Amino acid sequence: MASFIQENIKISFSSIRAQLLRTTLTVLIISIGIMALVGILTAIDAIKSSINSNFTNMGANTFTIRNREMSLRIGQNGRKPKKYRSITYDEAVRFTKDYSFPAIPSVSTMAAGAGTIKYGSKKTNPNMRVFGGDEYYMATSGYELRQGRNFSAQEVQFGNHVAIIGKEVVEALFTTNEDPIDKIITIGSGKYKVIGVLKSKGNSAGFGGDKVAILTLNNVRQYFSMPNMTFTINVLANNTQMMEAAINEAIGTFRVVREVRIGEDNNFEIAKSDNLANMLIGLIGKATTGATVIGIITLLGAAIGLMNIMLVSVTERTREIGIRKAIGATKKAIRSQFLVEAVVICQIGGLLGIILGMVIGNLISYQLGVGFIIPWLWIISGILLCMFVGLFAGLYPAIKASQLDPIEALRFE
Repeated sequence: MASFIQENIKISFSSIRAQLLRTTLTVLIISIGIMALVGILTAIDAIKSSINSNFTNMGANTFTIRNREMSLRIGQNGRKPKKYRSITYDEAVRFTKDYSFPAIPSVSTMAAGAGTIKYGSKKTNPNMRVFGGDEYYMATSGYELRQGRNFSAQEVQFGNHVAIIGKEVVEALFTTNEDPIDKIITIGSGKYKVIGVLKSKGNSAGFGGDKVAILTLNNVRQYFSMPNMTFTINVLANNTQMMEAAINEAIGTFRVVREVRIGEDNNFEIAKSDNLANMLIGLIGKATTGATVIGIITLLGAAIGLMNIMLVSVTERTREIGIRKAIGATKKAIRSQFLVEAVVICQIGGLLGIILGMVIGNLISYQLGVGFIIPWLWIISGILLCMFVGLFAGLYPAIKASQLDPIEALRFE
């Protein structure tokens, strides 16, 4: 049996060389379909990995109390997130004092979502996020210092003009390897002394983890105040096993702070650090379905092209088929020969497409800072899909070849 298959594969390669141009075009069509499938899905796996990494950096044992529901709205028909009345500074501070669970709470607020930071004659793009936070903000939001120090309690209390900046701010303002520590930068209309530089968190998924400047909370309250300014409370539990208990205690405490009556729904939102990651990955799952459909449609076109080539091949090799039948080849042998040939052409196209797809997918992975990805599931799926396409496209031509009358075939010119 093995020798029979090997012989058919040898005949297949001889036939492929005999009609190289048509076979090459079909191989390219198949490889494009597989490349689209494997490339897009590899890139999606890279994006998922990047999202998970980004939100893991926020801490698996942290949660946030905010005044609006966490939601992703896609298109005009998407559901709007619920928005509650602003969380005031007094409410946030009272919560940190009343919250008796063994966890670390911190208070923060957004000063600017698209700010510009200056140093001398240099300035950043207007896409820097400026936050105000207390001395616990970095720990509860997953930031770490690369150099310098954190805010002191006195600096937060008196609203000192000090700042901790992210990697991209440093790269934009201090281009000659100048040490940013103790330098004076301009944020808004105020001057701030840089006391710390954050470790890189990456900017995948467009969240700008390195495009950030952190100021003291009371400084932001004084110089970036706005109507209905809302504050966010981050809570860092001692470990992940205590998360549910910490959340339940926080809900009870904040309901008292917000004067929510018994039986009424919460007028605030509890968001775990991995909630948004799960939402994004769920939406990306739809892209996976779309990529699969695109790949299958392309392969369907390739199957039609391959079937056409095999039918032409049957016509051109009618005399050859007659000779094989005359010397004893059975219908099964002729049918197997053409089926194997179709599968071989598909597998060549599939392997080329898998290689190209992995290259394209991993180029995107490299840009996102994710390691090299080998999508074994999609590789195996691509090979099996090519096998199916080859059988589908080659079955009718193979049956037609096997049913040729040997005498008529020998007389064919």
